[in-house]
Amino acid sequence: MSDSSLINQCPLLLPQNKAKTVYDGFITVQEQDFRIRIVLPSDHQLKHASFKCCWQLKALLQARLFFSLWCKSILLSQEIALKNQQAFLIAPPPQYYSQLIKDIEGLGWDKLSHISTDFSTVRLKAEDASGREHLITVKLQTKYPDEVPVCSADLPVPFILSWSSQSCLKNIHSQFLAMLESLKQFWDVMDEIDEQTWVLEPEKPTRSATMRRIAIGNNVSLNIEVDPRNKLNTNMHLWNPDYSILHNLKEVLEIEFPLPGSQETSNFSMDCGICYSYRLEAAIPDQVCNDPRCGQPFHQTCLYEWLRGLPSCRQSFNIVFGECPYCSKVCTTFYDYSVAGFV
Repeated sequence: MSDSSLINQCPLLLPQNKAKTVYDGFITVQEQDFRIRIVLPSDHQLKHASFKCCWQLKALLQARLFFSLWCKSILLSQEIALKNQQAFLIAPPPQYYSQLIKDIEGLGWDKLSHISTDFSTVRLKAEDASGREHLITVKLQTKYPDEVPVCSADLPVPFILSWSSQSCLKNIHSQFLAMLESLKQFWDVMDEIDEQTWVLEPEKPTRSATMRRIAIGNNVSLNIEVDPRNKLNTNMHLWNPDYSILHNLKEVLEIEFPLPGSQETSNFSMDCGICYSYRLEAAIPDQVCNDPRCGQPFHQTCLYEWLRGLPSCRQSFNIVFGECPYCSKVCTTFYDYSVAGFV
């Protein structure tokens, strides 16, 4: 800052010597006048000057300096982020937009729930046979339809998309409808539970939730896990009390139980995912993760100690809730009061 600009900005600040290295007078900050004395070095650089003023003015100047530096840092970070975005984000070619509009028209605008402002993400809606509405989010690549889109939906099982360069949004929607149809019975069961029972957890179950904790009575609740891929419900009519339990299990589950010695014992003896051993004294891993996609086995004692050590651990009566150490989904176990010496 030159001498003339300093005087123009602060007309009440006047030089005190011929070299104009000492200024004394008043400056206005926030509509208040403050006395200040400025001593400049021989090169007249203001950044190396020394200031003498009251403590109120020092506090105001420090606050304004901090705010100025903060604004500069914010603007600099935004500028860097914008440059990085421009460097790595390649705009789609014109045919991308024309193809996308064509695909939406072929699918039907009534099936479009949302589209992002940059036309990179669309959300499609569909109804299953029971009238439930479902959404699927489709993240399109810049080389659409040559590149496979990324799809996500609130489903209890993974949605695996079959895609080719000739595919379009209509193919995604039809595959999504087929997935909804395969899960119809599962959601019918879950909706019946939600409507006819008092569900304690989760409080607001999503379509992907397979677990329900149901109130039974005073201080009593039942925790159930429904496998959407299980055919048990459709085969329950095959249970015949005139036959043995083993025969009925084979009929209902549609499986053949392995005979002794027909397979290696190691195929069934999975180690505990916490202590990494099969036997813990006389116990074997008899607890598994609630998420069927994980299914990691644990010793009941190991899982209980693990869940109790988590900051997010919750306990309802003798049921302990926490996160699985492998998939971070909800995992539960029980606390055996009889082992602890309680009656």
